[in-house]
Amino acid sequence: MEIKRYIDPLNDIAFKKIFGSDPNKDLLIDFLNQVLRGRKNIVDLIYNKNEHHGMAKDEGSVSFDLLCTGDKGERFLIEVQRERHANFKERSIYYSSRLVTEQAPRGKMKQWNYDLKEVYLIAILEDFDIDISDKEYLFDVCFYRPDTGKIFYDKLRHTYIQLRNFVKTGKDLDSDLDKWLHVLKYITQMDKMPAYLRKPIFKKMFDIAEYSNLTKEERMKYDASVKQKWDNYSALETAKQDGKIEGKLEIARKMKLKGFPVEEIIELSGLTAEEIEKL
Repeated sequence: MEIKRYIDPLNDIAFKKIFGSDPNKDLLIDFLNQVLRGRKNIVDLIYNKNEHHGMAKDEGSVSFDLLCTGDKGERFLIEVQRERHANFKERSIYYSSRLVTEQAPRGKMKQWNYDLKEVYLIAILEDFDIDISDKEYLFDVCFYRPDTGKIFYDKLRHTYIQLRNFVKTGKDLDSDLDKWLHVLKYITQMDKMPAYLRKPIFKKMFDIAEYSNLTKEERMKYDASVKQKWDNYSALETAKQDGKIEGKLEIARKMKLKGFPVEEIIELSGLTAEEIEKL
């Protein structure tokens, strides 16, 4: 396999290597402060377990990409989604809601006044838009009154970063947020840190992300993860190029069941809208 100088930060193994440990939490703090754009000023973070169990025995557990608690008790959930997920909005709400409901006292009930801590979900989407009609690269969601436009409740917020819509490069990078998004999207295409990113926080990021600085075990895990992505892509491309109508119909049927837009099914399967409608 071709070895690039820098690992892909959107790869699960690489993302946790770069952002998911105490020695590197200054990277995560800086990134989150830029994403939150003044709504919060995170001073410190504590890393929580990624595996999150339900309150009841029969309630399933969920596995987060990265979960942290801020110095004021806020929860920060960072999710990286590389490929389209038909119900990603619903999954986002489900995940963040779990972090709200778990704040209730467990066991013998004590007096509690529903004093909820803030919950922030930051979703980094690599290759799809959460709303196909939305071409923004970053936007926030919270509870608001549709009749007045005023925020009703701001302790539960979602921020969605749609990286494929972020196209700024070089001198067009106006802020450190722009620079972070640029690095996340393009670092694997670089052979050194460019001059416009010369700042201690980015130098540390580039040093950690250098493939040659990984341990042998880390390289094996990262390489296996990259290979799995290639295998999945190859299988999809093979199916798409299969000239048999049965293969195309099967692809379209599965995509339709998963909620893909008709326009995207047409593009990937080669079928007509009429053929897809009959499935």
